[in-house]
Amino acid sequence: MKNFSILEKKLGIKFKNKNLLKQALIHRSYLNEHPEEKLEHNERLEFLGDAVLELIVSVYLYQNYQNPEGELTAWRASLVNANNLSNLAKNLGINDFLFLSKGEAKSTGKAREIILANTFEALIGAIYLDQGLKQAKNFIKKHLIKQLPEIIEKELYKDPKSKFQEIAQGKFKITPTYKVLKEEGPAHEKKFTVGLFLNEKFIAKGEGSSKFEAEVEAAKKGLTVIK
Repeated sequence: MKNFSILEKKLGIKFKNKNLLKQALIHRSYLNEHPEEKLEHNERLEFLGDAVLELIVSVYLYQNYQNPEGELTAWRASLVNANNLSNLAKNLGINDFLFLSKGEAKSTGKAREIILANTFEALIGAIYLDQGLKQAKNFIKKHLIKQLPEIIEKELYKDPKSKFQEIAQGKFKITPTYKVLKEEGPAHEKKFTVGLFLNEKFIAKGEGSSKFEAEVEAAKKGLTVIK
């Protein structure tokens, strides 16, 4: 039996309806092994939470910044992307309270990150239904919007490939290139290793389940090399 009071303390919210909190934590796979569970999985709550999150962040940006729409969109995307939401979920200890099938419980890496990000959105949906818009707004400001100054100051809203290209062209007048160094694994589970180069000079390499993912990883590492 999971002790939800521990999670509520970390979230800073005491739910009136504990079933809403539990439902936000139920992954679809759990119900396949637990047909006796009376609550549904968290996907409908995730749908609602996604909309609440986007609205609150958008209103905050509109009211507090005079920047053009393109920049506001990039800042919002940086705040609400799956990687950021999964990290927040981990920091709040949500991982320990998930209801997963035995198989899904063993998942790691990207698969688990997606589950955590979706659960974070489902929690926002649950908070909205249980406590109203004001409490949902307070929760999002406390845990998410506080990251905004750092995102703007460090230009974290720029994707790594664009940022690396901007620096490389500014410093060296060279456009970076990416080359696949290695491709392995079956068709449904490919793993790519990509090298990042300035002319013929090797800068960094990255790995990923797609060429693009590997290029982004290489660019991230490259940024630490040329800065």
